[in-house]
Amino acid sequence: MAVINTQVKPFTTQAFQNGEFREVSEKDLEGKWAIFFFYPADFTFVCPTELGDLQDKYAELQSMGVDVYSVSTDTHFSHKAWHDTSETIGKIEYNMLGDQNGTITNNFEVMRPGVGLADRATFIVDPDGVIQAMEITAEGIGRDADDLLRKVKAAQYVRNNPGEVCPAKWKEGEATLAPSLDLVGKI
Repeated sequence: MAVINTQVKPFTTQAFQNGEFREVSEKDLEGKWAIFFFYPADFTFVCPTELGDLQDKYAELQSMGVDVYSVSTDTHFSHKAWHDTSETIGKIEYNMLGDQNGTITNNFEVMRPGVGLADRATFIVDPDGVIQAMEITAEGIGRDADDLLRKVKAAQYVRNNPGEVCPAKWKEGEATLAPSLDLVGKI
């Protein structure tokens, strides 16, 4: 799992978004922040709660210049069917990437060996296509979009303020740290 600070690898796939199928590749990430939100499968139990929670933050993420890509090893056709039959998934406006050949899931190193499903994993990618943060949870542990939003804000802050870092539980507007010899042993 050495993907932090690495470039997103090339991929091309079909996505379902806003009632349409469209092609998406790593080129779509250029110059933008992105979230890759991997989940095991459509028509499951924890997954729709997470995807719905992420949709609730989608407008705010968009206002921050962040694109969202949910990814499972289902097809884009399956994503459409789920979108059409689930009230929660029907509200989703962001890209739902089909990854039936596992290229993207393997590129991010979150394919479950011998199972063909993605781990429950989240990645924050900067405008240069470099992975800045990741989170992986076990099957039964859902993620929190509020915490993801906090992490995106921290990643953007650090990028825009060289020489500063965000401490634990940092929230937008709070104090940051400027690592230096003077701080060693004083925190």
